[in-house]
Amino acid sequence: MDKNILITLQYDGTRYSGWQRQGNTDNTIETKISLVLKNMLNLDYNVEIHGSGRTDSGVHAMGQTANFHINTDKEPSEIKDYLNRYLPEDIKVIEACVVDKRFHARLSAKKKEYVYSIDTSDKADVFTRKYSWNYCHFLDVDKMQSAVNILVGRHDFASFSDMKGKKSTVRTIENISIEKDNNYIRITFLGEGFLYHMVRKLTAAIVMIGTGDLTEEQLIDILNKKDKKAFSMLAPAKGLCLKRVYY
Repeated sequence: MDKNILITLQYDGTRYSGWQRQGNTDNTIETKISLVLKNMLNLDYNVEIHGSGRTDSGVHAMGQTANFHINTDKEPSEIKDYLNRYLPEDIKVIEACVVDKRFHARLSAKKKEYVYSIDTSDKADVFTRKYSWNYCHFLDVDKMQSAVNILVGRHDFASFSDMKGKKSTVRTIENISIEKDNNYIRITFLGEGFLYHMVRKLTAAIVMIGTGDLTEEQLIDILNKKDKKAFSMLAPAKGLCLKRVYY
């Protein structure tokens, strides 16, 4: 019985080469899932998986989604249990369900939420060092929060992307919020979709606002240049986490 299965999963991206299947390595999240499904169904070919987005090498996820079409009598709960039994410990399926045949994890997504974590302490916390950027400098959160208002809305974010090709670089950011909790600063991005490296570049720019190395006027100027060479700073991958995909 052909089924379109949607899974929601979480993973620690530390030791993986990102989400997307690659020709030169099997060390990606997508490949790990595909291989387990291949074994479950006793296939001689790889199962095609559609993720909601291609998280970079080292980026984490609390709520990544993906769908795949398979011919099976297994119930979603059985598929979920099988995946969790054979996937590595740093990848976990938290939900599985049958969706409409036309559903596509990326194309059907309405918006995504990312969280970037910064640890401003003198030395990284032992238990969170894999999931935050240890940036031991004072950051003016009020200045940062004021500056993000420039970025909210519909803009051409070419200056904050490393995307290749001639695809549109116009995106809508619904909200950017900044929360400070003792030594931790968390920046949450909510938008219809994000370009390659967009969240990490925006985070770097916001941090530079917080240190005084970048002004709001300069931020506006960079945004208006619409040129990926206009801004080269990139926040480390390990501080970024895909929190949720909305449908």
